[in-house]
Amino acid sequence: MIHFIMKFKQLQYIIITSLILLVTSCNFSNQKKTVSNKPDNIEARVDSVFQLMTLDEKIGQMNQYNGFWEITGPVPKEGQAAMKYENLKKGLVGSMLNVKGAKEVYALQKIAVEETRLGIPLLFGFDVIHGYKTISPIPLAEAASWDIEAIQKSAEIAAEEAAAVGINWTFAPMVDISRDARWGRVMEGAGEDPYLGSKIAEARIKGFQGTDLTSKKTVLACAKHFAGYGFAESGRDYNTVDVSEATLQNIILPPFKASVDVGVKTFMNSFNELNGVPATGNNYLQREILKKEWQFDGFIVSDWGSINEMIAHGYAKDSKEAAEIAINAGSDMDMESYAYIDHLKILIKEGKVEEKQIDDAVKRILRVKFELGLFDDPYKYCDEVYEEATVGKKEFHEGVLDIAKKSIVLLKNENKLLPLPKSGKKIALIGALASDKTSPLGSWRIGADDESAISVLEGMKQYKDNQLVYAKGTDVAIGRTQFMWETKINETDSSGFNEAITIAKQADIVVMVLGEHGLQSGEGRSRTDLGLPGLQQQLLEAVYKVNKNIVLVLNNGRPLAIPWAKENIPSILEAWHLGTQSGNAIAEVLYGDYNPSGKLPMTFPKSVGQVPIYYNYKNTGRPTMNEPESVFWSHYIDEENTPLFAFGFGLSYSKFQYSNLKLDKTSVTNNEKIKVTITLKNNSSLKGKEVVQLYIRDLVASVTRPVKELKDFKMVELAANETKEITFLIDEKMLAFYSGNSKWETEPGGFKVFIGGSSDKTLESNFKFVKK
Repeated sequence: MIHFIMKFKQLQYIIITSLILLVTSCNFSNQKKTVSNKPDNIEARVDSVFQLMTLDEKIGQMNQYNGFWEITGPVPKEGQAAMKYENLKKGLVGSMLNVKGAKEVYALQKIAVEETRLGIPLLFGFDVIHGYKTISPIPLAEAASWDIEAIQKSAEIAAEEAAAVGINWTFAPMVDISRDARWGRVMEGAGEDPYLGSKIAEARIKGFQGTDLTSKKTVLACAKHFAGYGFAESGRDYNTVDVSEATLQNIILPPFKASVDVGVKTFMNSFNELNGVPATGNNYLQREILKKEWQFDGFIVSDWGSINEMIAHGYAKDSKEAAEIAINAGSDMDMESYAYIDHLKILIKEGKVEEKQIDDAVKRILRVKFELGLFDDPYKYCDEVYEEATVGKKEFHEGVLDIAKKSIVLLKNENKLLPLPKSGKKIALIGALASDKTSPLGSWRIGADDESAISVLEGMKQYKDNQLVYAKGTDVAIGRTQFMWETKINETDSSGFNEAITIAKQADIVVMVLGEHGLQSGEGRSRTDLGLPGLQQQLLEAVYKVNKNIVLVLNNGRPLAIPWAKENIPSILEAWHLGTQSGNAIAEVLYGDYNPSGKLPMTFPKSVGQVPIYYNYKNTGRPTMNEPESVFWSHYIDEENTPLFAFGFGLSYSKFQYSNLKLDKTSVTNNEKIKVTITLKNNSSLKGKEVVQLYIRDLVASVTRPVKELKDFKMVELAANETKEITFLIDEKMLAFYSGNSKWETEPGGFKVFIGGSSDKTLESNFKFVKK
């Protein structure tokens, strides 16, 4: 009898909805529908469902639960899991996260579609940050490629594989700009520059969402964390953020605006406060900027429990008040706070929340579900046969190998120690990370299996004509919890030093793989020391005493302060955490089968005391002093102001020469453009790629401007000894900024233009902008 009533209610919903949609010439019959997904038809379809919903069902769509039930096990009978299960059956859940696998997703989607009154399908979210099972380089490493097409392809691979296991929404990309390497989550973003960050945000969103959201190979993207999370004081995760409006507008917000412009469907707010207001309850950010000024028509999800965290912030007295603040500020979906499902209905009755706020949030959520095609086929992500055929495809491994090679940055190469000879040499490979098959996966790879990465040892073994000998030397991280590595670092056990020193003495060349374990960066993993963790620096110096022909391969998720290595080690390769194909990518670069072309997306400091350090700094009133003995200028008494490695820096096995910077005019007005050309020559016998970078400085403005800002770049490939003329165009839009007049505009005046291979090595010229 119950089953009959349930089916009758479902049939009743279908009939009513079909009648409503008949007006818009849409066929909404049963679960197999052929309809138009044009915007006007989607709005009609959203309204058709919305009109049938009770207030409880509306609030339910705003409720997201973490996976709570082993689908193949018994139905939960008590506790929080039982409560969640009952709410799911009542249609009081709009989304779930951390549920994966076509079978598991199907079981829960079936409850939502076939057992609830209206049959509204669920969204299934997951942190697919740089791959699901087949792992690409961490996002910061991908940013080092400066290869927008490759970054988009990486996101496409992640989306296709994630969608095959039932996931239809990723909580990525993180588009937070950060200047502080102490913050562990720099590994999850694109670095310190808003222009590069914006281009990468666009690429990742295009990769995840594709050109057709109804495709079973695409997933919803989520721009996060809105906003300011990367500016946490002291680089300490979840800490207070206090920035000026100029910094917010000119540095923090541009990648978020770019995300809206490229069509991202969801946003996630952030844990931090901004101007004393937690982002989750920040009306200025969510309603005024995002929804009103930028006309964002998707929805905003809170970060995990961030609604209730406003209590700890001291901004809400309890969960009920937190719910009131969050919904009124524009936060549409509650991730794991239970605040909306518990309190919104009574808040409406008390007049503290207007129902139109609920209506707006629910329509946004329904709109995205329609755009994703879930109402047409709620089970499109639930094909176990397709899942088996898709996960771990050969093409995915080829794709992540390609982006891994492009992400490697050559930082130093004295005496042409690299590339390594392919035969006739005895090579000592040293470092626990060299044989590690888990660490290269990096942080935020929760769909991947441990021990699934190709290690450097395995990659180098493919080159069989050298004698390769391996020694661990010392462990990096020790101890492990159920979910992740502990932040405990090996600071006592040096028992492996002697073996490492012995093989180094006997070797022609030593390759040392040192750095952070893959789970020593990421969320909650801030550091005050940016050197090599544990005993690795001591190991490096001990090996150097017996063999100075060292290639240092860095594995890390953030910029490191390694001044001793820069001073003494002849070759340094920044290899980050490169994912599943890490060892193969590193080996191909070491042996010269791939010519490195990566450039740093973040500045590397000489000392942690310089942090935050970034290329687009302000000049200040005392950048230098004429008197050589004066101390009264902006500097340190124990360290230079300059970085260890600058933003945009990266070498190649080729040698590139810049010359002949020319402007076709020295003055530009509205709607005009200046053509800037530079000559680039490959002064080597090896084909290579170079990222040519263009920077601008606004000399005088209504608010102080940085000494230079990245405004364009081009990846240029040159054959051996080839010369090319590279052209850029400068227009009014490129010169715009958030001015002292509290708006985006281009002010007349003088400018400098810089072009080069890094932010600190450029040719320069001058021009003027004249407003007419």
